[in-house]
Amino acid sequence: MTQTWGLLAALLGLGLGLNLQGPGATDCGSLSPAEHLVFTPAARARWLAPRVRPRGPLDPLYGTVRRFLSMVQLNPFPAELVKALLNEPASVKVNEVVRYEAGYVVCAAIAALYLLVVPTAGLCFCCCRCRCRRRCGGRVKMEHKAVAWERGTLMACLLLTTLVLLIGLVYAFVTNQRVHEEMQSGVEAVPETLLSLRGLVSDVPQELQSVAQQFSLPQERVLQELDGVGVSIGQAIHTQLRSTVYPALTSVLSLGQALQVSVDHLRVLNATSVELWKGQEELEPVLVESRERLLAVLQQPSCQGCSGAVSQARALELGADFRQMPPVDNVLQRLKGVPEANFSSMVQEENSTFNILPFLAAQQTADVVRELKKTVAQEPEGLRTLAKEFPGSEAASRWTQALEDMEQDSRSYVQEVQRYERYRWIVGCVLCSVVLLVVACNLLGLGLGIWGLSAREDLSYLEAKGKTGARFLMTGMGFSFLFAAPLILLVFATFLVGGNVQTLVCRSWESRELYEFVDTPGNLPPSLNLSYLLGLKKDISILMAYEQCKEGAALWSVLQLNNSYDLEKHLDISQYTAQLQQELQSLGVDVHDLDLLSPAARRDLDALQSSGLEKIHYPGFFAQIQEPVVKTSVEKLAQELEGLAQAQGNASMGRQLQEELQALRRLYQDRVQPQQTLVAKLNGSVRVLASSAPNLQLETKGILDQATYLKGELPAWATRILRNESECYLTREMGYFSQYVAWVREEVTQHIATCQPLSGALDNGRVILCDMMADPWNAFWFCLAWCTFFLIPSIVFAVKTSKYFLPIRKRLSSTSSEETQLFHIPRVTSLTL
Repeated sequence: MTQTWGLLAALLGLGLGLNLQGPGATDCGSLSPAEHLVFTPAARARWLAPRVRPRGPLDPLYGTVRRFLSMVQLNPFPAELVKALLNEPASVKVNEVVRYEAGYVVCAAIAALYLLVVPTAGLCFCCCRCRCRRRCGGRVKMEHKAVAWERGTLMACLLLTTLVLLIGLVYAFVTNQRVHEEMQSGVEAVPETLLSLRGLVSDVPQELQSVAQQFSLPQERVLQELDGVGVSIGQAIHTQLRSTVYPALTSVLSLGQALQVSVDHLRVLNATSVELWKGQEELEPVLVESRERLLAVLQQPSCQGCSGAVSQARALELGADFRQMPPVDNVLQRLKGVPEANFSSMVQEENSTFNILPFLAAQQTADVVRELKKTVAQEPEGLRTLAKEFPGSEAASRWTQALEDMEQDSRSYVQEVQRYERYRWIVGCVLCSVVLLVVACNLLGLGLGIWGLSAREDLSYLEAKGKTGARFLMTGMGFSFLFAAPLILLVFATFLVGGNVQTLVCRSWESRELYEFVDTPGNLPPSLNLSYLLGLKKDISILMAYEQCKEGAALWSVLQLNNSYDLEKHLDISQYTAQLQQELQSLGVDVHDLDLLSPAARRDLDALQSSGLEKIHYPGFFAQIQEPVVKTSVEKLAQELEGLAQAQGNASMGRQLQEELQALRRLYQDRVQPQQTLVAKLNGSVRVLASSAPNLQLETKGILDQATYLKGELPAWATRILRNESECYLTREMGYFSQYVAWVREEVTQHIATCQPLSGALDNGRVILCDMMADPWNAFWFCLAWCTFFLIPSIVFAVKTSKYFLPIRKRLSSTSSEETQLFHIPRVTSLTL
């Protein structure tokens, strides 16, 4: 029943598809759209990818440093001071510079105070140590609760200060390395940026020629796809028809198998019925004889307990009457010789015929494809003149020369900057390593000192642990005093450079105050007239040009090139559409050879349809099958006789019952059991035929109707699919040319002839200088200053803590209290380091 509904649904879907998909409907679902063509950028060497510093864990540190510098430098951009410095450097007054740099002057005073105080304090401490015989710092004379609390507080403060130093040191190492990396890549990016800007207009004709030559890319793609257009259209027809053809062929194969199974079961049913008739005729007299003989034995007076078996013996007679089963000879006669066709081979052959449809379509469309290739191989006239008619720019040579001079000048400074940056990096690493030594000495001193404190109650306590811990603390303090001056000098030098770059350049660059300064007449000297060097109109400011370029404004709109050059005239390819459409309309594919049924298979199905297989009276078979071959159970009766024979007291009666038992079992094995086997075999065939015969007739009618319907409709449907695929193919091929036209339009107006690289270079310059170089530079001196100033509490806590790690002279009290008597007195040693 499921197969029948599946066939009806397939026919309904086919009919709806043929009725709804008219000639004007275009469904390109079976044909993939035009692939994205990758063109080679004509100005690839000059396009500057926007540089953006990726977000990272150092961003909060960068923000903190910027806020600190904003508090240091509260003054706005010094336009007048910079103007005087650029035009008349001799007129710049020192007091004006000092007034503007007031915040940096205060920081310089703090650095000078640190430079004076910390080394002086270290010198005094050394003198004190020498004069007091290494006992400067005080001594602890006895252990009590106040001493323990004070010692714990100092150790905690020293540990906390050391951890703060360690955190700052880690950030200092990281930012020092980040400065080194960003400085290397940043200075190397300057010549590349200038080179890209120099080529902005110098090679426009060559780039336009390169753009025109890349018309071969869509041409080659279309010619490549034309090689497989026949196969592609054939596959489209095959794809859209297979949802109908494959299920139909599967149904034909399934019906052929069902036909073979039904004929086989019908033959089994007929043969089994005949055997059952014959077996019943032979079984009946044997049953009568066995029943009479068994009753004669069981009814003897000497048979003890045989009354129960008498009723079973009397039921020893035939149960089913197989002569009453309906005949099937007439149906079997109508199906004589069926199946004539080999449905499996037939379906395989039709399947192969249908599967070679794409190659058949390729053969039938070969001539049309050759004409299409001739049409596509032509080159539009407008593309050949694309570069020749493009207008030049008068300022291009001046712009190119200026950028070339700047590029060559910048290259001479790259190596110098990198060399000095390497020196700075080495100095930074060395001084950071010194701070690392201080941190290591503090941690080792704390560790050994705590270990010594925990072992004082031990009788075998050695004082070397505490002494070593104290010496480590004093060593760290010595490093702090010794390298305080180089640290503060490096901090201030990097702070002065990085801070002014951030507050004077980066802050005003980000707020666009620099652009306003450049645009203001008289601020720049005549030799730095950027409007002349960049070829911009005199009435257009740098800020306005930057904003227009930032928004994607075309260069030729700024230079008014659109009035002198008609780009769309050179990109007209409408001639291709008309010629390709005319050639594609002549495509055709013939599918008349496709048939679902061979003549022999059709005769088999016609014979099955008129056989009357479904009219056989199957309930008549079931009525006899449900009856037992013998009314009583021969096996149970034999078991009953076996028990009676063993229970008899009369040996003669026991032998008679044993003889009847053996005879009954031979009867069951020779006559009854074969009949039961035949009944089971008959039951299987009857059930198969009874359940499949009605549906088999419906399926046969559906297959015959479907085969006839598809034979007439498949060619028309294939023609409609061919027309639809041709239109879709034309749309796809035009898509390649449309991609080329769109790419040329974008390339000419936004890359070759655009000022966007200028704004990109300015933005990248700001990102390189401020975000990638100045931020880690300022973060480095900030972290190094963090470590430098935290050396002061580290020195104080190290000195204070070290005396608690030395051995303590403990004295007994004059009283004889219990506590004094029980207190252990360790060795008395000196309080020296």
